[in-house]
Amino acid sequence: MDTVRYLSLGWIDSLRREVAESDTLRALAAEHTIGVTQVVTDGPEGDVTYHLQVGHGEARFGAGPADPEDVRMEQDWTTAVAVATGELNAQEAFLGGRIRLYGDQQKLLAAQPVFGALDAVFATVRQHTEYA
Repeated sequence: MDTVRYLSLGWIDSLRREVAESDTLRALAAEHTIGVTQVVTDGPEGDVTYHLQVGHGEARFGAGPADPEDVRMEQDWTTAVAVATGELNAQEAFLGGRIRLYGDQQKLLAAQPVFGALDAVFATVRQHTEYA
């Protein structure tokens, strides 16, 4: 598999394919419904917006905002890279105000199994991701 740059369209497309092929995410999407938008600012290619949409037995990942959007997370490039590479714990980033969270926090908490499964998908793509 080719190396992809973090937050590039190639990276988003790699995750889109992995999410679409995940039986675990598809099964969780039968039990959970959530739309999450991620906005990363000040990156090498400017601001990047991508989403995860889960529900009705489908899990989708792609460029642009979730529709409908239940939760929006915003962070800068430095924070996003630190969390993605494991240098910074996501929970610490939230508590420290480096990741700003908007929307339905209860829905986000209820969907934690989805994010656990998504982490495994991210780990697969992380193996061929460049963070420079």
